[in-house]
Amino acid sequence: MTGRAARPEVIWARPERTGRGPKPAYSRDDVTDAAVRIADADGIDAVSMRRVAAELGCGTMSLYNYVPRKEDLYELMVDRVSGEYALDGPSGDWRADMTAVARDARGILRRHPWVIRLMTTGYAFGPHALRFLEHCMTCLDGLDLPGGTKMELIATVNGTVMTIVANELALAERARSLPWSEEEEQAVRQAYLASRLATGDYPHLTAVLTGAVPPPDAEEVFTRTLDRVLNSFVKD
Repeated sequence: MTGRAARPEVIWARPERTGRGPKPAYSRDDVTDAAVRIADADGIDAVSMRRVAAELGCGTMSLYNYVPRKEDLYELMVDRVSGEYALDGPSGDWRADMTAVARDARGILRRHPWVIRLMTTGYAFGPHALRFLEHCMTCLDGLDLPGGTKMELIATVNGTVMTIVANELALAERARSLPWSEEEEQAVRQAYLASRLATGDYPHLTAVLTGAVPPPDAEEVFTRTLDRVLNSFVKD
């Protein structure tokens, strides 16, 4: 515990090095990179000052010279992976540009699934986050919407992608935890569903679910969902 700060502060406004003395053995970037590696390997719950210090080979208390609070470390981590956006464009086609942003976001969240647990609007002021928002607003420059609505569009796209990826990750984790194959699991569930539909209690579901219904393609579903989100912001 380092105690409560005398006043609120933003990690980005805090100098990396304060006071005199020898040059620090590590940088704030080193601390952040170590924390990201741990989270990628073992999840966000594995990230602690003690674990990060062990990763770097230094004393736990020395980390507070670089990052005063664990919440600051989380903010640094989120901003670090936000730097993985390509931010190509703008192309002049806001739909194409926001679709590219969404696909980038999907890839980032798949590589760093712990980000879903940490993402809040409070972490939107780091250098990479600000560049991301500026890029999106530039891509939306020709769209006839108030600035606040454009920010809502960006947030809605991000929230949609996070929801989709969270579901994808949960399904994948569930499949890994099964003591039998996914095909065996689905066969049992399909048989149970068929028995429920046969009761006649669910006529609308029966009309949709019976017959040869191919499994949905994840990429097609992602594209359709994103299109609907973008369409919802366009005036008739």
